[in-house]
Amino acid sequence: MGYQCVRCSFPIKSLYVQYSPGNIRLMKCEKCKAVADEYIECEIMILMIDLMLHKQKAYRHLLYNVLNQQTLKFEGLHWKLAIIYFIFDACIHSYVEARNSSSLVSTCCKVHTYVFMYVVFGNFMFLLTFFIMVKIFLNASINISRFNDLLLTIMISYYFKIFLIAMMVWEFPTSVIFIIELFCLSSNAVALNVMTESSMSRCVWACFGAYAVKLFVTSSRSQIFRAVDKRVDQMSSSS
Repeated sequence: MGYQCVRCSFPIKSLYVQYSPGNIRLMKCEKCKAVADEYIECEIMILMIDLMLHKQKAYRHLLYNVLNQQTLKFEGLHWKLAIIYFIFDACIHSYVEARNSSSLVSTCCKVHTYVFMYVVFGNFMFLLTFFIMVKIFLNASINISRFNDLLLTIMISYYFKIFLIAMMVWEFPTSVIFIIELFCLSSNAVALNVMTESSMSRCVWACFGAYAVKLFVTSSRSQIFRAVDKRVDQMSSSS
């Protein structure tokens, strides 16, 4: 991925010219004649607000002009983001299950089961379905470079899950997780639209299909686990 204008997505060679430390001049886009990337001189909080508002130019700045293959080691970044995402996802859903559980033994079983069921298998099915949907709906060819770009796009646009940390401090209803997931879905769709430049409706359907498969797989396994757990509790209480 090369640098792009955040307004019109026209490729550019450089974002700014540095005359001396702290003295730079932002480059203008040759197509739209506007400043190619004004976020370079903005505070990180402004970028975060625009990302929450789903502004495409904020996503374009992050995905093309910050997380650039020419300036970052993508292999290390992919592994770090994947580990952070998996651990965070496991802690949140294990915490919710542990809070609703009544026994310590059952809680430990659910924690370990959710680590495998939701984080590993659920997200594997999500990614598999996502790439299939991208291939079908967006007619995109997926090579190694494209695969890395799309994987990075999905993991970066999951930033809304940071707000779930509040559930470990304050008591919130579990419906908050569903609301956050909706925000993540919309964020994934906008990021995918920026990355592939396809229509927004197709990007939404591609992300929605992946989320639907993930929800179906995890809920089905969760119901089976709860039935087994209930049966074990009945057997232990009768004995």
